[in-house]
Formats: sequence, structure tokens, C-alpha cells
Amino acid sequence: MAIWLPSVINAKNILRRSNSFAKRAASTFMDVPKGHLAIYVGESEKKRFVVPVSFLNHPSFQQLLGKAEEEFGFDHPMGGLTIPCSKDIFIDITSSLHELL
Repeated sequence: MAIWLPSVINAKNILRRSNSFAKRAASTFMDVPKGHLAIYVGESEKKRFVVPVSFLNHPSFQQLLGKAEEEFGFDHPMGGLTIPCSKDIFIDITSSLHELL
């Protein structure tokens, strides 16, 4: 019985770690309200923004998405949508889009 005890303890530790990871991931998804998406913006240091899905249809936002496609393709380093532009430019564009909606 003592031979199996270390493997049982290891299994419990692995499950405990995976559960804590799942809870952190779920809290990240819960931070994004329905009808919105999380976007990472920045050239070196990335900042997370949450924007309405309706922005995806606007031509100025589609230009940003085109930049992201050119730079990253469909393999985004942050695991989510990453746009390679400065935060100031992104804020200017999204501010103007908020005024339009």
C-alpha cells in the first residue's frame, strides 16, 4: 500500500493544479461580457482591451485586423486576438467608434 501512496498524492496534486488553472481561465472568460471580445494591443508590452463585437464590421477596425493577420496569421502569441499597433492608436480608433455607435 505504501508503494501506491506517492502516486496517489502526485495525482491529487496534478488535479489540484489543473482545477486552479481552469478556475483562472474561467474567470478570464467571465471578464468578457456577452457581445464583446478581448483584444491584446501593443507593440512590445501588450495590454488587454474588451471591445464590442460590432466593431469588427467597421472599416478602420478591419484595417487593424488586417495588420494582425499579416503579422501573426492565425497563431496569436497571447492565445487571443493580438493587434500589433500602439495603444494610443487603438484607443483613438475605438473612441471614435464608440462615438459612432
